[in-house]
Amino acid sequence: MGALHEGHLSLIRAARERAERVVVSIFVNPLQFGLQEDFAHYPRDLQADLEKCASAGVEEVFYPDANQMYPPGFQTHIDVSELAVDLCGARRPGHFRGVATVVYRLFELLQPDLAFFGEKDLQQLRVVQRMVLDLGLPIEVCGCPIVRDSDGLALSSRNQSLSPEERARALSIVRGLREARAAFSAGERDPARLVERCRSALQAGGLREDYVELRDPDSLRPVVSQAEWGSRLMVAAFAGKTRLIDNARLG
Repeated sequence: MGALHEGHLSLIRAARERAERVVVSIFVNPLQFGLQEDFAHYPRDLQADLEKCASAGVEEVFYPDANQMYPPGFQTHIDVSELAVDLCGARRPGHFRGVATVVYRLFELLQPDLAFFGEKDLQQLRVVQRMVLDLGLPIEVCGCPIVRDSDGLALSSRNQSLSPEERARALSIVRGLREARAAFSAGERDPARLVERCRSALQAGGLREDYVELRDPDSLRPVVSQAEWGSRLMVAAFAGKTRLIDNARLG
């Protein structure tokens, strides 16, 4: 959605390694914002984005406006039922409906062979992969690792909205994930205790928790009996008014 950073550029580099031609789409999608969310204030800097794309060797940038993506009278949407209703889907009603709809439209217009998405929004990645599978689209959806700043904070366009004090507090997300992973490596397998390790760090850092969940990495169903290698600890929390998400693989 623009405001490109090193995380986005890592997707471009991954695409360059596998494709002869790379196209970047930039579109702040109104369908995936709720009524109380920050669509109007979402960071936008098209000129800077175009310069970064050019320096990364992108052949084309597709940046439509809302009327091109959703012509007057538009009323067709895509719902991915099970994967999209929990986690961010429960906290942001309609969000993944907007994601699936816009991604389908982009795929329809650009006809890619491969599409690259970051694992920071693991739920979004799984929703898109499920949509492509269910609708039989001839596209390989590739997940790429989370890119972090030197202090460990996952890169996000929303980080621009953090004050210095809020950014410092946001690092409690990283601390919580690290503490839970360390506990797992030391032998802890109880999901509730691993979640509590992360939750305690958020509370100590003064963040407002949205959710902390241990999930299967593919189905995203809750892990209720025993954590396993590969289980994903998924976090959403507010630093001030800015909602941040992150996740970490155990093991």
